[in-house]
Amino acid sequence: MAPTTQIPRNQWYVAAYGSEIGADLKARTICGEPIVFYRASSGDVVALADRCVHRRFPLSKSRRVGDTIVCGYHGFSYDAAGACVAVPGQTRIPRTARVKSYPVAEQDSFVWVWIGDDEPADATTIPRAPWLAAEGWTTVRGMEPLAARHSLLVDNLLDLSHETYLHGGYIGTPEVAETPIATEADEGNGVVRVSRHMDDAECPPFYAKSTGITGQITRWQDIEYFSPCLYLLHSRIAPVGVLPPASGPDDQAFHVEVVYALTPETETSTHDFWMVARDFALGDEEVSTFLRDNNRTVVLQDVEALNLLEEILRTDGDAYQELSINIDTGGLAARRMIKSQNDTSPAATA
Repeated sequence: MAPTTQIPRNQWYVAAYGSEIGADLKARTICGEPIVFYRASSGDVVALADRCVHRRFPLSKSRRVGDTIVCGYHGFSYDAAGACVAVPGQTRIPRTARVKSYPVAEQDSFVWVWIGDDEPADATTIPRAPWLAAEGWTTVRGMEPLAARHSLLVDNLLDLSHETYLHGGYIGTPEVAETPIATEADEGNGVVRVSRHMDDAECPPFYAKSTGITGQITRWQDIEYFSPCLYLLHSRIAPVGVLPPASGPDDQAFHVEVVYALTPETETSTHDFWMVARDFALGDEEVSTFLRDNNRTVVLQDVEALNLLEEILRTDGDAYQELSINIDTGGLAARRMIKSQNDTSPAATA
């Protein structure tokens, strides 16, 4: 499969949760590139191109011998750096017998992989989501395959007014769609911020059943989208009258950090990693199960809608002219950032 050209490269993307990568060989396609992952005896994660140089047999369908992968077709063997260390029937190893090794980093419970040129792979530029691995927080998580392009998921997450209509009975209430948003685009750092503060809102079941709040709530939704790879929703709720104005402290609120890692699989499919971290009911498995099940239901509702949109895009092509309104300002800013990042990627400049 050829590398994609419509999504930014020279970028860090989430490849997996750290808990997914162990001694077994795990295959995952990122930005059109098939990659095999495993955890070496040192504990470090290894990421190699998932194709033997001989006849392209998937290394993920092969076997490990120590920290070496032995191809399951003809026995070509590769070390953790991707160098071929043995070939069948001869002692001389061809000079070009190696597979690509990808820079990886582990942070905040994620395994990140760098897609693009090796030289600028600076792990200090990876955006943070510290709640996912911090004391005082409990996190539920999952990943859903999305048969739709990365940009559709970006649009979806930056316009939460759809919660009212697509996720009613779970996370959506009328106030989400009715409340105006404030948008800020930090072009220099590739960050889009979208805020919606509701002073007197209905408490949706997602929060009522997890916090025990009854009656109306003050509800804050503050989005930070780090283009193109990570989305943070800083969600805060409290009974009406508890939360102060936006500039004040919110120590008495219930805090929920909703995190999405948006990782293109191909031009028209996406790995939709999702997490919900909370600072209340930390040891309550009933609350964890409820939030996990409800958030997965919400994600699957998005998946169904976005898969449908992908089918429509394939059918309609460029024949349809979109209409954008105020609620789309965050998504439109993200589109501009992604285009700018894509314009400077290796695939675009080659």
